[in-house]
Amino acid sequence: MLVDIHSHLYFKEFSKDLNEVIERAEKAGVVSIINSGTNHESNLKVLELAKKHNILNATLGIYPTDAMVLPEKQLKEEISFIRSKKKEILGIGEIGLDFHLTKDHKEHDKQIKAFKEILVSLRDLNLPFIIHSRKAEKECIDILEELKIKKAVFHCFTGKFSLVKRIQQNNWLASIPANIDKSHHFQGMADLLSINNILTETDAPFLTPSGEIRSEPVFIKNTIKKIAEIKKMNADEVE
Repeated sequence: MLVDIHSHLYFKEFSKDLNEVIERAEKAGVVSIINSGTNHESNLKVLELAKKHNILNATLGIYPTDAMVLPEKQLKEEISFIRSKKKEILGIGEIGLDFHLTKDHKEHDKQIKAFKEILVSLRDLNLPFIIHSRKAEKECIDILEELKIKKAVFHCFTGKFSLVKRIQQNNWLASIPANIDKSHHFQGMADLLSINNILTETDAPFLTPSGEIRSEPVFIKNTIKKIAEIKKMNADEVE
């Protein structure tokens, strides 16, 4: 069973050929594509797309830099909105920290405050949190450990391998993107992590594999083959 656990098919890059993108994925054996929201507008879009296409599922989130600038009242309203859709979603995210997009330490503090509020407010739903952790990988892990979060999936994790080990020690998951064919980091992660702690994603339209213009869910099949090669396993067994 092939699953793309993290994509953004509501982006403009798919506005002209979404049906064809989905058809290619289905022909390749992909059974579920999870669209991740990043703000209220995209959260509405992923819910709408999930109703239109059986293969599409939704996670609802608030991207770190979006959460950072939301007034407290609006942040609470969006958290309440996500809670109200708990029966329609498979997870909460993407959420987390991004210290790459802003270098201002005051803004980092605002991200941390919002991240903690989302985690504490929604952990009782018992849904996995989809974690964005760019240039703040250790901080994200520290917070999840501090709050004793049980279900977490690290999307596109680029932290040190010592932190990858902490992900596994906490029995969290990490999703390997489709650019594993050219990324030594993701190849190393696939080698280091137990097969039981690995999921697959495309982050479509980003993290494009070699020779492609954009990433899309069909490339999950190639990711599986690369993981199988690294782990010296049968591709069907990895899948």
